[in-house]
Amino acid sequence: MSLDATAREANIWDSVKKYFVDNMTAHPVTFDKSLVAPNLQGRTVDKWYSIVMGSCEIGKMSEILLDIFVCTRQDNEWFKLAQLKDSMFELLTDDTKTDGTRRIPFYQSSPTVAWTLLGAILVTEIVESPRLEAADDTKYKILHCRLRTASKV
Repeated sequence: MSLDATAREANIWDSVKKYFVDNMTAHPVTFDKSLVAPNLQGRTVDKWYSIVMGSCEIGKMSEILLDIFVCTRQDNEWFKLAQLKDSMFELLTDDTKTDGTRRIPFYQSSPTVAWTLLGAILVTEIVESPRLEAADDTKYKILHCRLRTASKV
């Protein structure tokens, strides 16, 4: 008996990554690097996002935790950080005036064939940290996100 596609952790993480990569074209996005700035050849990065994958508990209603580090440098008055956080918040909430819950497309991923849409991953909670500053003058906030999706287990 094979594990259902909706209960595969790889499908969940691939879908989450795809959503952010496809929708964050204005600023670099890294995964699982915390405050480390992206290394882009010939370009200094002063605004970026780092998405850190947390736990993934598979069940009938699977729960996914992730932290989104919103980071800036050369931002004396924290203004760039506020703008960057607002852009990310728009991606995490629904603007269609329905229930406010963002639905991230949930796919069965594959390295060789087209991905199949399985349903949606819901952003059910966002908790924002206070403004923080690292020793290297990186200013940042962390958006702690709880996602949920139905799974067949």
